[in-house]
Amino acid sequence: MTGGNIGMVRPRIGDVLIVLLVVLAALIMILPIAWVIALSFKLNQELKLDTNAVFHAPYTLKNYLDVLGGSNVFRWFLNSVIVSLGMTVGVLILSSLAGYGFARLRFPGRDILFVLVLFGLAVPEQAVIVARHQIFSILKLHNTYPGLILPGLAAPFGVFLMTQYFREIPKELDEAALLDNASRFSIFWKVLLPQTIPAQATLGVFTFLGAWNDYLWPLISATKKEMYTITTGIASMQTNFAQTEGLGFLMAQAVFAGLPTLLVYLFFQKYIVAAVSGRAAR
Repeated sequence: MTGGNIGMVRPRIGDVLIVLLVVLAALIMILPIAWVIALSFKLNQELKLDTNAVFHAPYTLKNYLDVLGGSNVFRWFLNSVIVSLGMTVGVLILSSLAGYGFARLRFPGRDILFVLVLFGLAVPEQAVIVARHQIFSILKLHNTYPGLILPGLAAPFGVFLMTQYFREIPKELDEAALLDNASRFSIFWKVLLPQTIPAQATLGVFTFLGAWNDYLWPLISATKKEMYTITTGIASMQTNFAQTEGLGFLMAQAVFAGLPTLLVYLFFQKYIVAAVSGRAAR
């Protein structure tokens, strides 16, 4: 009896330790975010004297009102929404079509072409930024929405993800649809694509987050103030001494810019879990 009881207790202790470790890891990740949010509700003058002022009242919304009071903030926000959604939709369409082609169709050079696509994962954006800038300058695409969106449509990871996901779907579904005289596009659109929704949601979230947080290319391509995205726009509002004289305002900018990405992730998190666990392919 004693040995049996010990055997039952040990797994419970292990489970408790795992839960405690998960909670500790969650707190470590949440604390910096909570610190940023708390600082955003404090007056800059108080934080300039002592950052420990964050632990006691008064708190204020003045920093957020100052952010929203910027004449171009909502224009920058709209630009980020247009660019991020345009890039996300484009990546989903192209990656799904390419993934279906690599996974289901046979054509000359397919495997070689797929390897070349994967090579794109090893090429950093900084390595092609000069050539891209010259090409877009010749095409006069700078300070335009296509100029901000088109570079992000090259998504080797998206093609790889969708290819692997389509390969996991049983081919018997294609054969059954072909027996019913369905076209290749009908099979793709009506039979296979609905089963890849978790993978598409995951790819869409990562693409949206990457586009929303992108700073380097919008900084180079958008030189007119009205074409700034939220990242470059808010950065342009900071003074040289923002960290010492406007810390609360700086943190309010960070919260304002990061809130949409948090909402997107919370809304699509169940699809991300499904894609990671591979449930959609079953």
